[in-house]
Amino acid sequence: MATDKTLFVLCAFCIFISIIFSLSLPVFTTLFFGYNEWHFFIRQFAVGMLSIAVMWGISRLNPEKHLIWIGFGIFFVCLFLMSIMHYLPNSLVTSAGGAKRWIRLPGFSFAPVEFFKIGFVYFLAWSFARKLDEKKKPLADEIKLIAPYVFLFILIIYLIAIMQNDLGQVVVLALTLAFMAFFAGTSLRLFMLSILSSIFVFLIAIFTSEHRILRIKTWWANIQDMVLSLFPDVIAKNLRVENAPEPYQISHSLNAIKHGGLFGEGLGSGLFKLGYLSEVHTDFVLAGITEEIGAIGTTFLTLVIFVIIYRIFKISSRSKDRVFYLFSLGIGLLIVFSFIMNAYGITSLTPIKGIAVPFISYGGSSLLAISIGIGMVLMVSKRAKL
Repeated sequence: MATDKTLFVLCAFCIFISIIFSLSLPVFTTLFFGYNEWHFFIRQFAVGMLSIAVMWGISRLNPEKHLIWIGFGIFFVCLFLMSIMHYLPNSLVTSAGGAKRWIRLPGFSFAPVEFFKIGFVYFLAWSFARKLDEKKKPLADEIKLIAPYVFLFILIIYLIAIMQNDLGQVVVLALTLAFMAFFAGTSLRLFMLSILSSIFVFLIAIFTSEHRILRIKTWWANIQDMVLSLFPDVIAKNLRVENAPEPYQISHSLNAIKHGGLFGEGLGSGLFKLGYLSEVHTDFVLAGITEEIGAIGTTFLTLVIFVIIYRIFKISSRSKDRVFYLFSLGIGLLIVFSFIMNAYGITSLTPIKGIAVPFISYGGSSLLAISIGIGMVLMVSKRAKL
């Protein structure tokens, strides 16, 4: 059976889009830090070409022989790196907001958490295929089966949410874990219990961090007038937050989307990238792209992402091997949740979590990691009846 070339071409197309906008969007950052005007373009072009080559190279391998080695290799190496990052000297790590998230090597840095997500999905697929099935069991027995994964996830929460102060990645992984377990054969009762438990842990993580509370207040300040207009005045008065921080980033993001209109201002002609959106090439890349190519262009790009997701889920559903089925499903879920969280964040439907848009956001680690994941899915596609 042949590799799914349609999936490969669509992913390569999105990578080329990210390369184009790595030249167009980070204008202010380039000027502010005195970089060469080609700084971001050259880096994204190099990583993009490497990612396409890696994606295709991995797809040529035999899934029965090589998938397990790549999956477990990424999982254990990145788990080890995340465990020791906090203790490495500052010369070997790059910090963001006081948290060490990148390991610095000659000429580049990489974020182990981006690669860990791919390894984590493979570990879950391999383990669930052996431990879980669709036979009906008492809830107590299901909880016993899933308990080891809960303890592992507590470690992941510590390494990512606490040590790296990156709650967004934990949310993506938690949702992926819950859905993969459900499709592996756990009951709807356990699935709902997992979701409720995740919400509880999420709320604890928010209310124990002043930084996260501030983010929630900023988000609520932007939408409270619209939401509270639906409630009686007595209730609305108690829910209103006074003197909340001004949500400048969200306001500028919404204005950039509005300014783009249907057809956009033209490639390179956006205004809100000129200092209004500080992370326009990473966290707010969809807002920057929409201003320049308009709602129609962004809708087309979104449809391409949806077709990518559809192709991945199709490979998953047509795979007879349970590990292949669950792994492809998990990679598709990672893309779904990452895209939704970013899109909802820039439009103020949810708080901003700093999650990269798969294939599109500037950043070598996220691009190379998802390309490795897609390469592994392409490897699996050779055993699926498409």
